[in-house]
Amino acid sequence: MSTTAHHDGALEHLEESLEHHGLETRGIEPVPDSERTASPRGLLPTWIAANISVLLLTMGAGLAVSFGLNFWQALVVGTAAPIVSYGLVGLIGIAGKRGGAPGMALSRAVFGQRGNLLPGALIWVARWGWETINAVTGAYALLTVLDIVFGIGSNTALIIVTLLLFVITTFAISGMGIKAVQRCNRWATWLFGAFSLLVLGYLIVETDWSEVFGRHAGPTAAMVTGVGLIAAGGMSWAPASPDFTRYLPSTASAAAIVRNTVGGAGIVVLPMVLMGTVMASGTPDLAKASDPVSFLGEILPLWLAVPYLLIALVGMLLINAMSMYSAGFTAQTLGFRLPRHWAVSINAAISLVLGGILMLAATSFMGSFIAFLSLLAVAFSAWVGVFGVDMLRRRECDATALLDTTRTSAYWYRAGFSPAAVTAWALGLVAGLLFTASDWFTGPLAANNPVGRYGLGWIATIVVAGLLYAVLPKPAVAPAAEERTPLAV
Repeated sequence: MSTTAHHDGALEHLEESLEHHGLETRGIEPVPDSERTASPRGLLPTWIAANISVLLLTMGAGLAVSFGLNFWQALVVGTAAPIVSYGLVGLIGIAGKRGGAPGMALSRAVFGQRGNLLPGALIWVARWGWETINAVTGAYALLTVLDIVFGIGSNTALIIVTLLLFVITTFAISGMGIKAVQRCNRWATWLFGAFSLLVLGYLIVETDWSEVFGRHAGPTAAMVTGVGLIAAGGMSWAPASPDFTRYLPSTASAAAIVRNTVGGAGIVVLPMVLMGTVMASGTPDLAKASDPVSFLGEILPLWLAVPYLLIALVGMLLINAMSMYSAGFTAQTLGFRLPRHWAVSINAAISLVLGGILMLAATSFMGSFIAFLSLLAVAFSAWVGVFGVDMLRRRECDATALLDTTRTSAYWYRAGFSPAAVTAWALGLVAGLLFTASDWFTGPLAANNPVGRYGLGWIATIVVAGLLYAVLPKPAVAPAAEERTPLAV
């Protein structure tokens, strides 16, 4: 046996051993049919865990404090946001069971091998921001526990240490792969659900309900904008949705994928948003707070605040682990020739640096967070519009062509680009930004029209990108070459 053959056999044996112990070694290559044994029911705990975040409490409180909405308006927002956002996430997830590959790998068939680098790079950068927000929230949760239990006040050194611990733990979980993440998700779901019920019971007993229900209704524009902001968090999962459905068999029910995705998110989002709205009666200065979680230590008794914050910390770890798991695939599709777990380390390092900057320099967490969400929704919506319309016409992908990044690929199109997809994506992105208003950026059409006034720039992005891609002429898929050696990525 040659040295090369011996090395390949040893590597294959190592990968099989790692898979046997729950450590995933597979990268962006499509999953073989023999390994696609998952069930759509497994998506329910996945998307429950993806929303175990105290940020939903903060956002619910923000609906009352910053947007002036009453309880009933918050009920509408908390119901509509997960249906809209995770409905799209579930629909995009259908592509995973069709192609058995991560979302950004399947995206190569839409945009072309080079064209996919454009939305891929933007989505990867946007993930830095989302992972940074989650890391900062987790670090603040730990800092709050240290403060209310041990009286240890926050300082620069402690901020860096807690942030570092959070990022390292996130990297460890995401590096182990999908099975480890899903196993942790199941336990976190039950624990967080149990303690959320305790918090809900406490609020029912202790809240001044006359004050809660006595609030005047806020403007309709603020309510619609609130739906968009909360939906933005869900929308950010859309390109990653196939990552969690690629182990489903091709015969899996598309309706079940959407149902479990929306159901898992809705079970968490609605009650958390409503609890945050109720809590807002005791936190009128939340909009100016420098962190998103310390108010829980003021509202809840010590015996409840500490375990709830610690379990929420675990939830934030899992959310970031899921995000970094998908970010590793995105990095690989951008051409980083690294194993997935090493690709994940790039995002971990970036979130550590950006998290330190946000915690040490930002004066208002909520202001920065809302501005980020406004732009995040547009960044992901442009890809959703193009990819979603393409799903209506493309039922399968050439697995070999997805991995072949040379001009021999069936998805090379014109110089590596699909002009229709790239043009529709770019113009959709521009259209959305024109109607978007935030503390960081305000488009010229963000006022004096319904789209801008109601914060619907992300809807404009999806519509423009999708319609343009639908009508523009698409390049033909080149026939597969008989003898072709795909470039490993």
